Formats: sequence, C-alpha cells, structure tokens
Amino acid sequence: MKDLELKYGCNPNQKPSRIFVNDGRDLPLEVKNGKAGYINFMDALNGWQLVRDLKKATGLPAAASFKHVSPAGAAVGIPLSDTLKKIYFVDDMEELSPLACAYARARGADRMSSFGDFISLSDICDASTAKIIKREVSDGVIAPGYTDEALELLKQKKDGKYTVIEIDPSYEPGKLEHKDVFGITFEQGRNELVIDEALLADVVTENKELPDAAKRDLIISLITLKYTQSNSVCYAKDGQAIGVGAGQQSRVHCVRLAGNKADNWLLRQSPKVLELQFVDGIKRPDRDNAIDVYIGNEYMDVLADGAWQKVFKEKPEVFTEEEKRAWLDQASDVSLGSDAFFPFSDNIERARKSGVKYVAEPGGSVRDDAVIECCNKYHMAMAFTGIRLFHH
Repeated sequence: MKDLELKYGCNPNQKPSRIFVNDGRDLPLEVKNGKAGYINFMDALNGWQLVRDLKKATGLPAAASFKHVSPAGAAVGIPLSDTLKKIYFVDDMEELSPLACAYARARGADRMSSFGDFISLSDICDASTAKIIKREVSDGVIAPGYTDEALELLKQKKDGKYTVIEIDPSYEPGKLEHKDVFGITFEQGRNELVIDEALLADVVTENKELPDAAKRDLIISLITLKYTQSNSVCYAKDGQAIGVGAGQQSRVHCVRLAGNKADNWLLRQSPKVLELQFVDGIKRPDRDNAIDVYIGNEYMDVLADGAWQKVFKEKPEVFTEEEKRAWLDQASDVSLGSDAFFPFSDNIERARKSGVKYVAEPGGSVRDDAVIECCNKYHMAMAFTGIRLFHH
C-alpha cells in the first residue's frame, strides 16, 4: 500500500489528508482494526520511535502513552511492587508480562494526561498487555505484532472500532526528513543520535556517583525527551518517567510542571491516598479525577458536602500541606533529564523538592557554575551530555 487516506487532518476542516512514504516505498504498517486519524498517526509514529529506542538502550520491553505528540508516560518492563500495582489499578489482575508491566507504568505515571492516549509497544502485544489496554480509555495502539488472543481482545474495544496498527519493525526511514510550514518545505537530517551510558560520562559535580539504576533512569528520561515537544524535562524513577513537562517557553516552568506531576505520582503512593474508599461502581476516569483533585489545592471540590458522597464511601480527612510535604521529603533517588541546558539554578532548587538526586543536561550555559554549585549544595550528581534534544 503506497498511501492511506485519512478522514481529515488535525481538524475536521483540514482536507484532504493522507500518509505516505515520500521516497515511494510502500507504507511499513497495516491498520489491523479501526480507522486511525492524522493525530493518531503522529502519536503512533513518534511513540514507536521512542519505545524502539528504549528497547535498544535497555534490552527491556518498553511502552509509551502519547497525547498530542508528546509522551504522558514511558517505561520499561520492570516488575511492579504491590504499591505500584495498586496505584496503577492492576492489583486485581493475574501475573503481568514484562510488556504489560511497561504499559501499566507508562499509563500510570500521569493518568489524567493519559486519558484517551495512543499506545506504543516495542514488542508483540500479548494478552496480558491487551487486557490492561482493554479496560482503559484509549484511542489506539501500535506494535510490531499481536498474538491472536490479544488482537481479539483489542477488537472488542469501542464497539469494534478501536484502532490497532501493526508496524514493520525492520523499517528504517530515509536520512532526511521534511516538514511543510505555510507552503515552505523544511529539510533536516533525522535525529539518529544514540542515547546510552556514554552520554553520562562527564559528571561535573563533586558527587560523581551514578548507580546503575540512576543511569537507566537518566537514559529513559533522555530518550523520552528526544520525542517530547520542547522545551521539555523529564523526571524518572524505577524504570519509568514519572513527570513529563512539554512545550513550555520557560525552562523553569517546564521543571515546575513536570515536578508537580512527579509529586502527584509520589503522593498517590502515600497511605492517605491508598486508603481512600471509593463508592462501588465508580468509573475509572471519575476515580482518577477524584484522586487528582484530592491531592491538589482544590481538594474541597471533592470533599464538600454533597460532592464527596458521589465518590467516597466515607469522607476522607484533608490531606494537609504539611502532610504532603512530609511525604514528599522522603522521596529520593529521582532522576531528571533536560533537553537543553539549565540557565539558572532555580531549576535545581525546584527539582530537589521532588527528590531529584541525579541530573543529565547538555551544559553550555554561561551560568553552568551556578547550576553546578546548587547541585553540590544538595549532594546531587549531574552529568553534562553535550547534546541538545529539541523536538518540534
């Protein structure tokens, strides 16, 4: 198949719309079920590159949860603790495959942002992974293949209209890529930079220690940033992104946005949240929204009389700012990657509040010394990668 006609482009008024390989080759993919749209394919193809890179870098199955051409979450297939199973709402499921663990992590990092995601999987989708996908609100999935059982499960979603794409894992694009803006064509070499431990060799802080787990998490954060709309930063821990900040004009706002998401991930593991008792039959999105409001500043929106009864069996106590800060102060060993240098030390000050101990950024700012000094103050280890990862 040389090209595939789409319903419309980014918006319904943008017609005609299609995808094709600009060098004349056949499309390296097949729509196994449903009908993908323009933005679906943008998410699918960016996500596929991300999980392919993660798999190459770590040797582990990888998954990504994409929304509006940036990842809400990305992870590798490391087994889940009982706590993570509970906050990802897979504690009722039987043994999870490594790929299923990867998607549970990717989806669970930021459940609010992952609502209606497009999923990318590095490996053949198995039934274990498909069972998680089937129960979540999602637009579609791309993978190098599907088991028969997995495909049948996925075809049951959305009354049979769920989008399932199979991509040829051997496909390699041309060295040049093109993009049209206002009728003018931009051309550039593809970003084929390999992200691995070699990029973390230049540790510029007094603390030179980068444990293997930190190296893995920094690599995950940097690969995630490679496919995230810039400016971007990514907090990572335990083999997954836990907070992604995308498309911010100011880097410190990006660090704050991603840091708030990382804080939410950490707060969801606190006893105060784990012990919440939800009413029977509550829908998954309603439960996720309630948790997000409960741990945020607008908690009275869900705790007010007449509101809490719709969500909880018993009215929860307020999760006070002091209690939240005490819980977050226990966080440690979080990694932070940045797609460009930190221009001011305020970025490090904010990162510290979310338990960041390891940092990877390009370096090259006129204020590098101030950023290094701030890292030294908190005994952080920071590597200068020497590479920028802007993505637009």
